[in-house]
Amino acid sequence: MIKSELVSRIATQNPHLYQRDVENIVNTILDKVVEALANGDRVELRGFGAFSVKSRPARVGRNPRTGEKVEVDEKSVPFFKTGKEMRERLNGG
Repeated sequence: MIKSELVSRIATQNPHLYQRDVENIVNTILDKVVEALANGDRVELRGFGAFSVKSRPARVGRNPRTGEKVEVDEKSVPFFKTGKEMRERLNGG
């Protein structure tokens, strides 16, 4: 599901809300999640899961075309861990 599909489904289930308002709400929520992760915070949505940031150390990589060694800088990457309720629903528990 992409963001526009999510907005459309929420708007359909809540006919008293305008689609543009639902889109603003979804965008605000996602922006706040990204902002919190950029600040190094953890975002937990009960029953859904938790977003956090993991740091990958610098390393020596390899160019797959030439086989030449390449320095890869340290970087931060987003990480998502599913919540217990979501795992149970996915696994039929």
